[in-house]
Amino acid sequence: MALAQAHELASRLCTAHGKAHAIEIVAIKTSGDLILNLPLSEAGGKGLFTKELDLALLEGNIEMAAHSAKDLPTFLPAGIEIGGYLPRADVRDAWISPHEPHPLGLPPGSVVGTASLRRGAMVRRLRPDLKVTLLRGNVETRLAKVAKGEVAATLLALAGLTRLGLEAAATAVLDVREFVPAAGQGAIAITIRTGDSATRAFLAPVFDAATGAALAAERAFLRVLDGSCKTPIGANARVDAGTIAFRAIVLKPDGSRFFETAVSGPLAEAASLGKTAGQELAAQIPAGLFDP
Repeated sequence: MALAQAHELASRLCTAHGKAHAIEIVAIKTSGDLILNLPLSEAGGKGLFTKELDLALLEGNIEMAAHSAKDLPTFLPAGIEIGGYLPRADVRDAWISPHEPHPLGLPPGSVVGTASLRRGAMVRRLRPDLKVTLLRGNVETRLAKVAKGEVAATLLALAGLTRLGLEAAATAVLDVREFVPAAGQGAIAITIRTGDSATRAFLAPVFDAATGAALAAERAFLRVLDGSCKTPIGANARVDAGTIAFRAIVLKPDGSRFFETAVSGPLAEAASLGKTAGQELAAQIPAGLFDP
C-alpha cells in the first residue's frame, strides 16, 4: 500500500513538472509493517507507521514521505509537518465476506476480523452477538484469510483496495452514515521537514485544497479529543460548494455506547468547525467511559 501511494505521488509530480524531473522512491520498512501479532493500540499506536520515515526526513535522507492520512499521529514530532494532501479517494469502508453483504446478515457468533478498534466497535454496535478478532497483515493477507474461512468477514478502506487494483474484492460498500470513516481515510498526506519551503513549492501543484480543508477539520477534531488508535473514533468532513459538513462519532470499544455530533459551515472555517465539534462531543462523554 505504501509503495502504491508513493508511486501515485511520483506520477502526479511527473505530470506536473515533466517526466525529465528525477523522482526517486525509497522504500522504508516501518515498525507497523513488522509487528503483526498485536493491535496497534497495544503495540505503540499510529507512530509505528511513521517513525522510521520521520527519522529519514529529519536526517535528510528523503525530502518527503507519503502516508495514509488516517495513519498519521494526531501530534507530529518536532521538525515534521504535513505539507498537503493529494486529491481524496472514496472515504467509505468496504465489507468483505463470502457469506453476507452486510454485518446484519451474518449468523450469530460469526467472527469478523479487523485491526481497527473503530471498525470493531461499529460492528459490535450493530451486532453485539458477533465476535470480533484481530486481523493484521497487508491487504492481500487479510483477503486470503477471509477466503480461507479463518474469519467470516473483514472491513477495509475502499480507497486502499482501489489503489491496489483490488476493488472487486469488496462484497459491499458501507454507507458513511452507518460506518463513519476514520479521520483522514481515503487521503494521502505528504509530510516534509518544517520550514522546507522549496519542497513545499515543488509539491504545491499536486495538492488538493478541498482535501486539505476536510483534513483540517478532521485533524482539529482529533486534537481536541487527543484522538489515537486507542479510542474508536470516526470523523468525516465533506466539502461541497464552499461549505463543509462534518460528522463524527466516538464509541466504547464494545459498541455498547456511542456519542455523535454534526456541524457545518463555511469552508474557510474548516479547522474551527472541527475543533467545535470536538469540544461538543467531549462535553457529552462521561468521565471514565473508556476505562477497562
